[in-house]
Amino acid sequence: MTSTQVEHHHGDDNATKGTTPEEGYERGLGSRQVQMIAIGGAIGVGLFLGAGANIAKAGPSLILMYALAGVIVFFIMRALGELLLYRPVSGSFAEYAREFLGPFFGFVTGWTYWLMWVVTGMAELTAAAIYVHFWFPDVPQWVTALVFLVVLFVANLISVKIFGEIEFWFSMVKVTALIGMIVIGIGVVTFGFSAAGDTAAVSNLWAFDGIFPKGVGSSLMTLQGVMFAYLAVELVGVTAGESENPEKTLPKAINTLPWRIIVFYVGALSVILMVVKWTEFQPGVSPFVAAFAKIGIPAGAAIVNFVVLTAALSSCNSGMYSTGRMLRDLAANSEAPKALGRLSSTKTPALGITLSAALMGIGVVLNYVVPEKAFGYVTSVATAAGIWTWLMILVSHIRYRRAVVAGKLPASSFPAPGGTVCSWIAVAFLLMVTVLIAIDPDSRVSLYVGAGWAVCLAIGWAVLKARNPQIAARAAGTAGAPGTAGTAGEELEPAGRS
Repeated sequence: MTSTQVEHHHGDDNATKGTTPEEGYERGLGSRQVQMIAIGGAIGVGLFLGAGANIAKAGPSLILMYALAGVIVFFIMRALGELLLYRPVSGSFAEYAREFLGPFFGFVTGWTYWLMWVVTGMAELTAAAIYVHFWFPDVPQWVTALVFLVVLFVANLISVKIFGEIEFWFSMVKVTALIGMIVIGIGVVTFGFSAAGDTAAVSNLWAFDGIFPKGVGSSLMTLQGVMFAYLAVELVGVTAGESENPEKTLPKAINTLPWRIIVFYVGALSVILMVVKWTEFQPGVSPFVAAFAKIGIPAGAAIVNFVVLTAALSSCNSGMYSTGRMLRDLAANSEAPKALGRLSSTKTPALGITLSAALMGIGVVLNYVVPEKAFGYVTSVATAAGIWTWLMILVSHIRYRRAVVAGKLPASSFPAPGGTVCSWIAVAFLLMVTVLIAIDPDSRVSLYVGAGWAVCLAIGWAVLKARNPQIAARAAGTAGAPGTAGTAGEELEPAGRS
């Protein structure tokens, strides 16, 4: 950070009400762990399982959809990176929304991101129990789900180092499996060995009704599922307050994102669709399982099952980590009960993690009552919450850049390429995906849930303002037209006094 940034950063530390709530955390995440959290965040159940249904909908064009969405995700992450190096805080995007758009947007973003991870955690725990059922059909699913919940909960309570280490090894399993799949697939296509050797060919990418077999419109409709697969890449932002050296580790983690997308998404899907014709994939079946079966690798299904189990537990682990930090950020800004802001003796937000884990546990019980279609609803609700978070990152970045140009704030040491142009392109893309969600009858429910959630947040904010009028003190600084570059800079002073 520049000297000006350091002064600004420490000025906030000394401000009342813990304006920079990362203070007090243990900086226990090393470069190795932050890199793997970044890699693992971009490889989840959305890729291992969700790609099957999307291949059936879009054929080989799905590869282009992943590449297109990957470019947008990189724009989002570079915008976040610029903000993180301007002020690395654990509250991350909620803090930036609060600073550049006003307290209400910080409140909404913090609680919405928390909801996204709690809902995702519910789904992933149940999914993990189903995967274990593959090996141990006699063990009740609720027992497995409960065991996973307790183990990850205890690990997150002990220290951030244990969270980082668990996430490192979870990510290692996913990365190794994907690279292995790519290498084997290239071998099959090149040398023609295995049962799939006779039909495997690069021409499978266009030989069956072309690259867009169901039309461009059908391909675009898969974008919401594709964006769900990318959820959690922004988790790197939540680690900022606990990274040993954020100025070095965060830019490196963000700049390697394009390679991760090219290899793990575009590369893996391209190889799979060369090995197996797209017409042979079915919704609900992992394309990786189908490819292993076609190649004829012994225990292929068991290997993929283990990898997908790892992906589900990794997601749940990340959920517990990020929800505790987000609740602490909200508490530090008087937007959640003060008790949630306390750190345990091991420097973890224990109460916030406990509350989030308890709600994830309710999800285990609910899955007996709610039909299987609930998983589809959960992913669409999580996607809608994720899109809101990404939009807040982009708009905060645009407002920050305006304040820098006006000389109100110091420049970041990690500026996004293209300035705000790429952020505007990403905003337009995310709004298009929102329209696609509204068109699709199956995922439209997420917008209804979103509307209900918005009403709850509006009521919560009104109650907070009535009890503590000072909470909205910064709103005056952002009430002007969006074009006023000075608002963000002027907002910083009242923020410290509120």
